[in-house]
Amino acid sequence: MSRDGAKRPEGPAGPGAGATLAFVESPVQLLNVLEWAYADAGGDPSPEQAAGGAPGDRPSPSAPERFGAAGLGAAGLGAAGLTVVVLSPHDPMTRGQLRRMAELARNEGITVRWEDARGGAGAPLKTIGGLRGPLRRAGRIVIGDPFSRYVQLLLTLTRAQDLVVVDDGTATMEFVSQLASGEPLVRWHRRGTGRGAREMVFAPVSATARRRLTPGGDRRVEVFSSMPVEPPAGVTVTANSFAWTRARFGPPRLTRGTDLVGTSLVETGVVDPERYLEAVATLARTHGATRYFAHRRESTEKLHRVATGIGLEIVRPDLPLELIARRGPIGHTIVSFPSTVVHTLPLALSGTGVKVAVCDVDPTWLRSDASPRAQGFLSGVTGTARDAHRLRSVPAATTS
Repeated sequence: MSRDGAKRPEGPAGPGAGATLAFVESPVQLLNVLEWAYADAGGDPSPEQAAGGAPGDRPSPSAPERFGAAGLGAAGLGAAGLTVVVLSPHDPMTRGQLRRMAELARNEGITVRWEDARGGAGAPLKTIGGLRGPLRRAGRIVIGDPFSRYVQLLLTLTRAQDLVVVDDGTATMEFVSQLASGEPLVRWHRRGTGRGAREMVFAPVSATARRRLTPGGDRRVEVFSSMPVEPPAGVTVTANSFAWTRARFGPPRLTRGTDLVGTSLVETGVVDPERYLEAVATLARTHGATRYFAHRRESTEKLHRVATGIGLEIVRPDLPLELIARRGPIGHTIVSFPSTVVHTLPLALSGTGVKVAVCDVDPTWLRSDASPRAQGFLSGVTGTARDAHRLRSVPAATTS
């Protein structure tokens, strides 16, 4: 679409030969595609914006004419032929954030193709069939989730020699580690051996996708990340400094309070819900927090208990937290459990004076059936957060 929301003509065959095709399934992935495109196009925030600027000079997200990348011409970030394909999930919160992010991408001149890829029994075949031609013609593929079976299947159809993996949160750390060690691509919080019937059937596709993501010959692989990663030989790592976010939003107005950031560790079966709620209550009491920024995957029941039992105001962001925090208002201190934001918020909020703190997950909070890799992975997320203040785990949450 164009900046005014009208359909942007792509021609009957979609993106042309040599174009860049990006696949995203979450708002954070789309944000990081925008960050990658901005860096790839040579965009850079002004010194005032990089240092935080002055309150009140932030651009309004409702003013599309102000979202063209500085110095990149009227076509903005879409000048290089970038098309973002949204493989829409079922979750309504995720879909809502994705639609808002898609609007921002279109305002940058990027073509966005929305696919209801999970909208029924025939949706996957229809989606894959419609993407086969663009995949064959694309010169560069950008993906946000190398663990996604959908994305792995699409990777088997491309001839592109340039592949870019942008951050999908802390999962990027696990992806790079598994790529370097030659392990199968398995999410860190998955329980079991990964050798169930569905995994066995999909194994050949996953193996092919993994080979596509391994550099060799003319095939180039780049990881665009704000995470501390050690790439295997041949993989290029480009730092994500959240320059697009800082150039487009903020600086925020700071409140005198503390904000807590929620996590989906309960929903993914890693942390016991009662332990988690005890920890949230103790953190709120200790740090004087009044607001709780909910993760898009947190259950309504859990959030109800946070609101009624602990007394925190629940905030359901309509954009990734990096953008919400940068727009403000935001607390002078942000407290989070181990998650992506302890790496990304210090970058997005650089120069604003906001303090980001991370609270360790005590081993006793973990469910008995949690993945054996969970504690080590979460400790690594906390320990490698370079610009976040580290808090010890909450004692009250370890009592019954």
